[in-house]
Amino acid sequence: MADDVFADAERRMKHAVEALERDLSTIRTGRASPALVEQLHVEYYGTPTPLQQLATISVPDPRQLTIQPWDRSQLGAIEKAIQKSDLGLTPNNDGTLIRINLPPLTEERRKDLVKLVHKKTDESKVAVRNVRRDVHDKLRDQEKAKQISEDELKRNTERLQKLTDKYIDELDKVGQIKEHEILEV
Repeated sequence: MADDVFADAERRMKHAVEALERDLSTIRTGRASPALVEQLHVEYYGTPTPLQQLATISVPDPRQLTIQPWDRSQLGAIEKAIQKSDLGLTPNNDGTLIRINLPPLTEERRKDLVKLVHKKTDESKVAVRNVRRDVHDKLRDQEKAKQISEDELKRNTERLQKLTDKYIDELDKVGQIKEHEILEV
């Protein structure tokens, strides 16, 4: 019974780490990366659609992205979506593809991005702690229903804390890697 609860908890904590990695991949570093714009939603015939489903995104050089839509009539919509985003990028539309030149990050912008990384990391830690709280509540309910003993509750609580610590450390590592990428000149 407790093993099912722990398997679910581990799955949910792993999901929090994966979600953080996805979130952080959209934060700009010194190099161009298709992940910056892949999840940007473009209004495609009235439906918000991720950019990666509408175009080919490539990196011709370290400071430039090119976006070539499969449907050229969507160039304007893609350009508008990039301008509306909080990426601070200016798209250049030449009629067949969109070029995005990434200017070097200023020191101030790097610090802002690091703060954003810390914020997203903290949000993910809260998600992991919420999983811990939910599992701990389930364990206490099992103990109240006499499905597990008080000693088992104590052991499982310690096991849960070790699992939580493991995933909190993993989240910290993911955040530190991204922070290092941002601060790299």
